[in-house]
Amino acid sequence: MSALHIVGSNSVEIAEQFVAAIRSGAMVAGEALPTVRQLAQQLGVNPNTVASAYARLRDAGLVISDGRRGTRVAEPPSRIETGAQVPDGLIDLAQGNVDAALLPCPQSDWLSTHTRPMTGYDADSDEPELLQMGRQWMDSQGVLSPCLGVFSGALDAIERALRVHVSPGSRAWVEDPCWPPMLALLAHLRLKAMPLLVDSQGCVLPPEEDKASAVILTPRAHNPTGVSMSPQRAAAWSAFLAGRPDCMLVLDDHWGPMARPDGGASLPHAALQVYVLSLSKFLGPDLRIALAAGGPQPLKGMQEQQTLGPRWVSLLLQRLAVSLWRQAQAGGLIERAGRDYAHRRDELAMALKARGLSGLPAHDGLHLWIPVADEAAVVQGLAAKGWAVQPGRAFRLRSAPAIRISVGNLRRGQAEALADDLVMSMRGIGRISV
Repeated sequence: MSALHIVGSNSVEIAEQFVAAIRSGAMVAGEALPTVRQLAQQLGVNPNTVASAYARLRDAGLVISDGRRGTRVAEPPSRIETGAQVPDGLIDLAQGNVDAALLPCPQSDWLSTHTRPMTGYDADSDEPELLQMGRQWMDSQGVLSPCLGVFSGALDAIERALRVHVSPGSRAWVEDPCWPPMLALLAHLRLKAMPLLVDSQGCVLPPEEDKASAVILTPRAHNPTGVSMSPQRAAAWSAFLAGRPDCMLVLDDHWGPMARPDGGASLPHAALQVYVLSLSKFLGPDLRIALAAGGPQPLKGMQEQQTLGPRWVSLLLQRLAVSLWRQAQAGGLIERAGRDYAHRRDELAMALKARGLSGLPAHDGLHLWIPVADEAAVVQGLAAKGWAVQPGRAFRLRSAPAIRISVGNLRRGQAEALADDLVMSMRGIGRISV
């Protein structure tokens, strides 16, 4: 250990000095702290006082305790790629954006005719109409959680759910490949991501003897593979979690109402669960709104956290979301958008199959996940042809190399040219089939 002079008579004072030493760099990752007994003797305090100080440091994610190795300074959260940078001049099939032409547009007079002024800081509930619309959707999907709340996007809701239930250092099962912002969130919360492979039926179950405090699953249009969970896999997850009542199930249903009718997706269930429905894909990402449903314990905790920070999601935005949702429903825009994205994916998948790229799973959503031998070489080869796609490294924990192609900016008639260019890029590294 560094030659630090630690003083203090209670756990807070002791912990604060270690915090200052770690943040200043005086103590570095991997460096050992004194044993509880050693520091207690040095300070003349009860060992329980030092143990309590170390527990505070562990809860803050600053140290880890590892049996015989003792307590050491934790590694800082990893820097994880959360987005793709697209050079000018390339067709952007990398960033996963939706097509603006498939989103409802606010009516020009909406702001003057559909708002009620709010002049105080006393918002004590979410917009009732938005909650009602969310409840109608969730009832149709068999989501029977009694409590419902509005949050600032899916990641905000998921973060609050995890903070309510999971402590730093705990394990969380995640899909592999996994949405990069989710991996970044887990690293920030100092949770250990335990990868589970995704096959044609959805996320594979962990071994029976494994344990974790939470599992985060995508029931529909998994990003990046596009796979939706089969009824059999959903039932298997429900049975698995029935024997683990302390494991929180977080369902990230980002595709929700746009899922293809023949997709056959099913939702698993657990005694302790939070279901999150993002409005981004069918109403627009800039709304930053998601609905979360769960039991009283997690939802109350999530809303209490929200009260301590932003306090509430803008009621102006919530009412705009109601207006856009009703507009999209009345005009059949949600179903049309789902069909349009499905046509783009299917057109590209068929073009790839005709060129020898067989074995792609049935999929939904915005993305295709194409296994390749060399991600960088294929990405560079496609860039030379004018296409920007995303290398899979940001998504992968243990899964095999691949690239992600997003169809939000893929126009009709471009699939054949893209398939030709992809096959040429893969042929250059000796791989033309999957």
